[in-house]
Amino acid sequence: MKPAPLSAVLGLAVMILAGSTVFFHYVENWAWLDAWFFTVVTVSTVGYGNLVPATAIGKIGTTVLIFMGIGVFALLVSQIGDRVVKQRLEHLEEKREKKSSERES
Repeated sequence: MKPAPLSAVLGLAVMILAGSTVFFHYVENWAWLDAWFFTVVTVSTVGYGNLVPATAIGKIGTTVLIFMGIGVFALLVSQIGDRVVKQRLEHLEEKREKKSSERES
């Protein structure tokens, strides 16, 4: 099975961040910056603990965010890492081929 394109995973990550920020802004009555901060801290697994959902729906939303967000962001980091490694290997292969052709001349 071929992995999802990087743009699709990036788009999903942005939607999770934006949607969660809006969710916590309205459900927990947090300022936009606080809702954004909580979302990023939760997804990044830092968890400072200075913001904690007080409502039941906020706690359920946080649980959903943890499972969805961490999975999507782990996939995003993995795909970016794969691209970096692939580009580096291609660069090294080009250098190796160039040296090999110079020796043969």
